[in-house]
Amino acid sequence: MRLKVETRQDRDIEVPRRFCLNRVQVDVVEMVDQWFGADYRYCKVKGSDGALYILRYDERRSEWDLTMFASERAQAVAAQAGGRARPPRVAM
Repeated sequence: MRLKVETRQDRDIEVPRRFCLNRVQVDVVEMVDQWFGADYRYCKVKGSDGALYILRYDERRSEWDLTMFASERAQAVAAQAGGRARPPRVAM
């Protein structure tokens, strides 16, 4: 999924400041993590909507993509399940 990402300068690289996803603007409230690949840079950010996103920047094409999205609701459900899906009950 391609995004429209507005960036800001942080030291010597540009990092996401806000992005538009399906016509909804999400401000980046926290840069959680960042790592680099061969031709890509990944940014894990927390959005103003409370969700976590991993955005990938293709340095050769100068394009951003969304690679992961996790909402607070989904995290709460996973936490209640102990971080694992519960096995289905089997009637005997």
